[in-house]
Amino acid sequence: MTSGLAAVAAALDGARRVAVYCHVRPDADTIGSGLGLARILRALGAEVSVTHPGPSLPSGITRLITDDAFSAPLDAEVAVAVDCASSERLGDLEESFLAAPVRVVIDHHATNNGFGTVNLVDPAANSTTELVLAVADALGVPIDAPTADCLYAGLVTDTGSFRWSTHTGHVMAARLLEAGAEGRELARELLDTHPRAWFTMAAAVLGSARAALDAFGGLGAVYAVCSAADRGDLRWDAAESLIDLLRTADDCEVAALFKEGEPGVWSASLRARSLVDVSAFAREVGGGGHRLAAGYTTRGTADEVVRAFLERV
Repeated sequence: MTSGLAAVAAALDGARRVAVYCHVRPDADTIGSGLGLARILRALGAEVSVTHPGPSLPSGITRLITDDAFSAPLDAEVAVAVDCASSERLGDLEESFLAAPVRVVIDHHATNNGFGTVNLVDPAANSTTELVLAVADALGVPIDAPTADCLYAGLVTDTGSFRWSTHTGHVMAARLLEAGAEGRELARELLDTHPRAWFTMAAAVLGSARAALDAFGGLGAVYAVCSAADRGDLRWDAAESLIDLLRTADDCEVAALFKEGEPGVWSASLRARSLVDVSAFAREVGGGGHRLAAGYTTRGTADEVVRAFLERV
């Protein structure tokens, strides 16, 4: 990471106009990274825009939002993509990012092949916010309480409330809490708060769960479907946390959750307990991610997308 970190710090140090890009279907790590990096660069005197391609912000993120949090991308000398495994993850902002003369990528996905002119990609990092903190240190910018909130949000969500954090994640958490991060409040709002209609959806989705015990060489896969009808009037991100309930099945190594966004368009989330590299599977079908947490997009009916998954495992 050392050479990548030095290169990113050099690209950002002294930059006067910076455009920061978050990924499509934004989560707390990309938003926390984007807003946290913007605060760090503004402390150095830079003009910074932060943009995401939607469809909307995830639930529970409001604590991080200020009036100037998001705007159209600046015509900037440096563009930064945070938590994006590929340029395609920028959605309709991809062309804008790729047009910048200097393109910085800060990310922790193992499937990232380095699509910037300057890249800081470290799959060992617990979250992209961990890398943004390293950038702040390299630039000599102290972390204040609002910035600590942004960075903690990405850390607590991407580690599943520290269930799969490395020791560096706990050290980072202690540092951010000492800097003023509201850890309890962020964890409650991001992970432990749902509208009551969520329970009806969760019951339907989890009740649909089935197992293919011969999948992945006999290690087993549990899978479930969340259709647009199951979600009803709930937000697009309502089903995101259900994959972590599916992965608790004690007789299956892999969990898969198929979530319908637009009619016939599905976001598949994959999780493994310890033995299977689900990012390898995701790459084969046009997706990406981490060894134990990955995903991809697919199209068809619910039966078709499930059948296509089972035929490959």
